[in-house]
Amino acid sequence: MAKKNPLIRPLVHDLHAYVPGEQPKIKGLIKLNTNENPYPPSPKVQAAVKAAVDDRLRLYPNPTAEKLRAKLAKLHGCKPENIIIGNGSDEALALAVRAFVEPKQGAKNKAQATVQYFTPSYSLYPVLADTHGAAKNAVPLKADFGLPSVAELKRGKKWNFNAALTLVTTPNAPSGRGYKTSELEKRCRAQKGVIILDEAYVDFANENALKIAFKFPHVLVARTFSKAYSLCFQRVGYFVGNEELIAALDKIRDSYNVNGLGQIAAEATLDDLKFYRANFKKIIATRGWLARELTKIGFRVLPSQTNFILAKPPLFPAKDWLQKLREQKVLVRWFSAPDVNEYLRITIGTPAEAAALAGAARKILSLAD
Repeated sequence: MAKKNPLIRPLVHDLHAYVPGEQPKIKGLIKLNTNENPYPPSPKVQAAVKAAVDDRLRLYPNPTAEKLRAKLAKLHGCKPENIIIGNGSDEALALAVRAFVEPKQGAKNKAQATVQYFTPSYSLYPVLADTHGAAKNAVPLKADFGLPSVAELKRGKKWNFNAALTLVTTPNAPSGRGYKTSELEKRCRAQKGVIILDEAYVDFANENALKIAFKFPHVLVARTFSKAYSLCFQRVGYFVGNEELIAALDKIRDSYNVNGLGQIAAEATLDDLKFYRANFKKIIATRGWLARELTKIGFRVLPSQTNFILAKPPLFPAKDWLQKLREQKVLVRWFSAPDVNEYLRITIGTPAEAAALAGAARKILSLAD
């Protein structure tokens, strides 16, 4: 074992960093592994960004993303003070851990130091807890990836209703399962600490939980411009919720945390929502088509309200399918975690990309006969 460098904190030495999806360097791969929108941003957004590549590049951006917050406040029917913008929603999640959770060494009780979440869910959550030196409380979802009821959580005796911070991915990733707002509200009502409803994929879902953030002072909703709005490259996300919680996050936010071109792109996006909503419909239609085609050839495809599906493949283990599809120039995602390692997570691409995936799967099965 290599000797640990004494200049580095033990916590960092032992940290298992977040592993993002592969960004392939091989040309010709159909990339269906990181849940990016297959369609480019609106032409109006692209034009706005290009027009901003001028003398402003030497200037600092607006430190609080003031114009973007005002537009989002108008969209969501709230005040700008109810919104904080992050360098992607990932930064906002990290701020929440820092603002609402005590490190284990400084906590008066375990609840104060606890970051709580269901499993499986976004694999960044435990990394954020570990980075902060917080306690983790990972509680399994039901076998069908549904949310346990409040009564079931109480009976299980593992869920902490006083946890400092609870993170709920809704719709769930990586399963794609959507949750009813009424379900989420019951769980939020029972919780004492801060709850973040992480709605990264909500634009592909049947309903959203934004009204809960305005109903309860301890609930925040996380949104992003990455998944649905084709702005992964620009890194813009945000929280909506109680003014006091938002103000606390703002105190520890890095100055100029959101780049100027990202702010302009997000502002222009909000001016052309009709364009994006048409794309959502196309992605949802392709999702349905791909689920049906894979089901016909023996895949077990779980219901999804996201821009991806979780599918259990036939004949070979999912890990083997990952490589076999790659050999067919199709890149999907496989997770080693026991609760999902029998599945592949497949991003919904264009109809042509979905057809190529289905064709590759049929070829793999035909070669096995």
